[in-house]
Amino acid sequence: MRTVVERELELKLVLSPERSIPVPARLGYRTDDPYAVHVTFHIASEHPVHWTFARDLLVEGVFRPCGQGDVRVWPTRADGRGIVLMALSSPDGDALLEAPAAPVSAWLERTLRVVPPGAEGEQLGLDDELDQLLAQ
Repeated sequence: MRTVVERELELKLVLSPERSIPVPARLGYRTDDPYAVHVTFHIASEHPVHWTFARDLLVEGVFRPCGQGDVRVWPTRADGRGIVLMALSSPDGDALLEAPAAPVSAWLERTLRVVPPGAEGEQLGLDDELDQLLAQ
């Protein structure tokens, strides 16, 4: 049975140190893709923008800087509140997004209750399939 854990929230697209614009987003986690988190941004375009990256990266990034290359995540504070910054790079361009730490952490905790760290492989049924292959 597939379980989906979603959370709608407003992120900020950081344009410069002084300027950012609100971006509605949806965080998604599915047990049929247990290693990944999916972020959908609803920006001023016809089609939403989708990003998928490792759940571990976001879990670690809430506490300390991590990632390299296309996705980097790190915690910081702004206006006295905890935020998580996500730097995303693609051939189409780069984006720096700011997310409120508390709702992101609460959503991550929900995903970790559904599929605890280290149990992702069980969701995929690989052990059962491997056992069947080896039994032949």
